[in-house]
Amino acid sequence: MLKELTLHNRANQVIQAITDNNQSLDEVARKRKFAAMAESPYRFFRGTSHLFWQDMYNDWRFVLFGGVASTQTWIQGDAHVYNFGAFANHDGEVIYGLDDFDDAIVSDYQYDLWRLAISLVLDSRANGEFDAAEIGKGIKALAEAYLETAAHYEPEDLDSEIHFTAETADKPLKAFLKKVAKKKDRQRMLNKWTRVQKNGKRVFDATNPKLKRLSPQAKKQFMVAFDAYRETLDGGESEFFRVKDVVRRIKAGTGSLGTPRFYALIEGPGGEEHDDLILDIKQQDGPSALTAMSQEEREAYNQTYENEGTRHARAFRALAEHPDRYLGWLKMDGAVFSVRERSPFKDDFATDKLDKKKDLKKMAGLWGQILATEHKRASRTLNPDVPFLFEQGIQAKTEDRKDDFVRLVTAIAEDYADCVEGDYRCFLENFGLA
Repeated sequence: MLKELTLHNRANQVIQAITDNNQSLDEVARKRKFAAMAESPYRFFRGTSHLFWQDMYNDWRFVLFGGVASTQTWIQGDAHVYNFGAFANHDGEVIYGLDDFDDAIVSDYQYDLWRLAISLVLDSRANGEFDAAEIGKGIKALAEAYLETAAHYEPEDLDSEIHFTAETADKPLKAFLKKVAKKKDRQRMLNKWTRVQKNGKRVFDATNPKLKRLSPQAKKQFMVAFDAYRETLDGGESEFFRVKDVVRRIKAGTGSLGTPRFYALIEGPGGEEHDDLILDIKQQDGPSALTAMSQEEREAYNQTYENEGTRHARAFRALAEHPDRYLGWLKMDGAVFSVRERSPFKDDFATDKLDKKKDLKKMAGLWGQILATEHKRASRTLNPDVPFLFEQGIQAKTEDRKDDFVRLVTAIAEDYADCVEGDYRCFLENFGLA
């Protein structure tokens, strides 16, 4: 049989998709990213969100509990348990929530919920402390918490804030947030990434293996682009943020490994060395969902957003409770970059430390509640005249069908996790990483 007639198989699809998706990376960046993906099926899942969208975007089952205009909102687009984290809000409180909006897009809520549930399965399997039944209970807690939160609303919700702090969270999240607040602050962040020269000027620490100095020409190009960035701030703010230093940020993320990224050191509001800020500036190439869209959908997408920087900023402002005041974008060297402050309290909840069934269920419920809360908030920016359209849509599609809803999320999470593990083995074998 001709080889060309047998190419339509899962292994070929996976290898071709991974090859195509990473062809823009140079050899060093590609090897680094593939090495990270080879660490576990969960890291592989994080590095191949394009496969998820290729498989799930046209899955007919999304019509069972969604698939209509009212169940669409801004979604995170790459939901997984490590895209939740600790950071500081506008009041300086250390809170826990979604902290990455690079892949955010307007679409059906279920894509986020499904992807998050799949990540829970893969991460819990990697943990090694939980059997299949216990993981199933975690999925159930996630799905139930999401549905209960998403389908419920009160008029006062428009003026209320829901977030988790050390004061409002239960164990094990409470202990994590207390630890973050105690061990992290702006000075510690600056000590990690910067140093103070003999002349008293603070600059980035070039000995840090995750930072790389720019050439004089590249630095000059950056400064020109940064000057224009100020006009992209919410409300057209023109306050000048003085750049003290700028470097390349390397070896960050999994799916985004190899993506051009910079850190800029900015003079703090008080003009003192101890209150300097670090801005995270990252190239935005478009959400992974684009790879699964039809030509008509892509054309509509391109007409909606001026560029990927505006799309990222709109998504961030819609989903996040209090986006930082430095959120914006800039253009440089033919590419578009998002700009946001790097939180001094940035940290991940270490799921590998979970070893109790009740804690897995609690965290799963929290993830579901947080995701639903942010979906609800984001939907109001799309439907300002009907602020509870999303909740009403969820109610209509799931009324008296809670058990069916949970069963579908569970089936998708467990079955697709099995698929990811098979794809992972295929990846290791075909790219010589086994």
